[in-house]
Amino acid sequence: MERLKNKVAVITGSSSGIGAGIANLFISEGADIVVNYLKSKNNAEMLLKNNESCSSKILLIQADVSDKKSLNHLIESTLDEFGRIDIWVNNAGADILTGDAASANTADKLERLIETDLKGTINACWSVSEIMKKQGHGVIVNMGWDLSIHGFKGLNPQIFAASKSAVLGFTRSFAKSVAPIIRVNMVSPGWIITAFAEKNIDGDFYQERLKEIPLGRFGTPDDIAEAVVFLSSDESSYLVGESININGGLV
Repeated sequence: MERLKNKVAVITGSSSGIGAGIANLFISEGADIVVNYLKSKNNAEMLLKNNESCSSKILLIQADVSDKKSLNHLIESTLDEFGRIDIWVNNAGADILTGDAASANTADKLERLIETDLKGTINACWSVSEIMKKQGHGVIVNMGWDLSIHGFKGLNPQIFAASKSAVLGFTRSFAKSVAPIIRVNMVSPGWIITAFAEKNIDGDFYQERLKEIPLGRFGTPDDIAEAVVFLSSDESSYLVGESININGGLV
């Protein structure tokens, strides 16, 4: 059974990593989707190519969710193509661990996280909710971090936890504000195998993390995607304002 058949979904930051995993599963579940990317056009085109035999309609849109004008372009372009937005997944997040951002100072990293992960999520929720209210229905799924609640030492974890804890607080308050027309929930990944983790998985740091996880492995983008599909489908029709930790039992 295709759980998202005939649904139109926008997944921000979905050209690679967790976002691409979500996009691929949405397609297999029958949804028409918008793959949003910022810089990774080649990855977005590869995702499209890999799914060209599917019946789902896939639209690629470049947009920076930290910029309101660019965010509006993403929303308006989706409406021009599909006429509605049934599901919105706020997956886009600032990368402070790889590339030029890895060597940025802490203040700059914090600013990037606030602009993209926090303000980008809030502005997207506010903007798309107006569309969904007019439609009379909609689902929004935000992205958190389970260790923002439990805590983890280090400067990068401090500022990442600060932004994602704020997203959690906003999600729960926003969910109460827009229900019952719009269902808003959140997924909070633990340690997930992304591009950064793959390069360092054999190091001592990651081996120590494995010892803390009862299931004995890092999660995958597919693990997160399954939770997002669940929250986006009718299977979770009585869930609102919740955050599901996908962490292998890590506490």
